[in-house]
Amino acid sequence: MRIAILAFDGFNELDSLIALGILNRVKKPDWQVALVCPTPKVRSMNGIVVEAQAPLAYARDADAVLIGSGMQTRNVVKDDVLMAQLDFDPARQLLGAQCSGALVLAKLGLLNGVPACTDLTTKPWVQEAGITVLNQPFTAQGNVATAGGCLAAPYLAAWVIARLAGIEAAEEAMYYFAPVGEKEAFVERALGHIAQQVTVYTSA
Repeated sequence: MRIAILAFDGFNELDSLIALGILNRVKKPDWQVALVCPTPKVRSMNGIVVEAQAPLAYARDADAVLIGSGMQTRNVVKDDVLMAQLDFDPARQLLGAQCSGALVLAKLGLLNGVPACTDLTTKPWVQEAGITVLNQPFTAQGNVATAGGCLAAPYLAAWVIARLAGIEAAEEAMYYFAPVGEKEAFVERALGHIAQQVTVYTSA
């Protein structure tokens, strides 16, 4: 399984790097997770420069793509050349977005008729795109999921793990990263957000 975490200049470190860490907790021979960027290096919203682990082509061929938020997302969706390279297919890929990453899915037409979760800053912009915004941290319909709030990153990561490696693998990953003394409650809350969508999909 190949998983891409898409980050642009001005990216939010919490969205992208928390997901990167959690997803890499899965130890399977065919499990590959890469930070994917449109340029060899990108600078985060707090000035941290990171190197891309793979080019955009990796995301187009990946089994799952997570799009984090960032300060430049509104400019990203206005860049027709860049957006043309994001040729994703929800029929064969899991597609998740966090906070302003929902603007990317909306621009690609992947949220048509689908409500989304996002952060409070991005909410009016997502609504301007004609998308209904839910007052909750996570939602998913089929192969498309969105999350709102930086600390909702574990929910997106857990959803991807549950869909690609099973609910037990997601539970194990969440337990490993959960705060000491709160592990059971954290895992229960995280799985509670994703369990229904995963169950509906896997039992269909």
